[in-house]
Amino acid sequence: FGRRGAFIVAAASFIFGILVMACAGSYAMLMIGRIFVGLGVGFGLAVDPVYIAEISPAAHRGKLVTWSEIAINVGIVFGFSSGLVFHKVDEDIAWRLMFGMGIILPTLLIILVILVMPESPRWLVSKGRDEEAKIILKQIYPPGYDINALVNDIKEALEREKRAENSMGWDVLLFPTPAFKRMLIVGIGTAVAQQAVGIDAIQYFLVFILKESGIDSRSTQSIVLIFLG
Repeated sequence: FGRRGAFIVAAASFIFGILVMACAGSYAMLMIGRIFVGLGVGFGLAVDPVYIAEISPAAHRGKLVTWSEIAINVGIVFGFSSGLVFHKVDEDIAWRLMFGMGIILPTLLIILVILVMPESPRWLVSKGRDEEAKIILKQIYPPGYDINALVNDIKEALEREKRAENSMGWDVLLFPTPAFKRMLIVGIGTAVAQQAVGIDAIQYFLVFILKESGIDSRSTQSIVLIFLG
């Protein structure tokens, strides 16, 4: 579908899941909605850093991809803040409204994809659409930049990746080079550390922990959640 198409699929899955959750009349419906939300989040998290890396000049790539990670945390804070917004609303309605608010940003994303965001030049080159890629690269890079050389670099990188994919087997994981070993340690180590610190459990169950500690006010609970976020 291209990167833009992938964003739309992610946003549409997320919106559908949110609607199912907000309108759920049973636990089973809530879980079905959660599955679609999870798929949408998964698609989005996969394509987002890839798109940023492919659309940005090399000098700014690392910094801009990092903003993706920061945005996730900002989103978590927004989610926790919704509890404060609806703390005076009846509990049976408040949670549905909180879920419903999740539609806002994915809808905005679809509008941006259609009206503003260009397709990834790297993806276009991989599909043989070099001229379209050059038009987008001219918008990204300063005037006078050698766009043809950039397109050739992309082609060479794609070819190298293709050769690497065909030549790599289990050996690259079982007997990695020193450089690849460092990549594996960072990649796997980060994933393990995220779970080992227990932050997910704290996020999901903090409200129950606060209630058990004697904090019953919904507004106070929300403020503590926002600080955690």
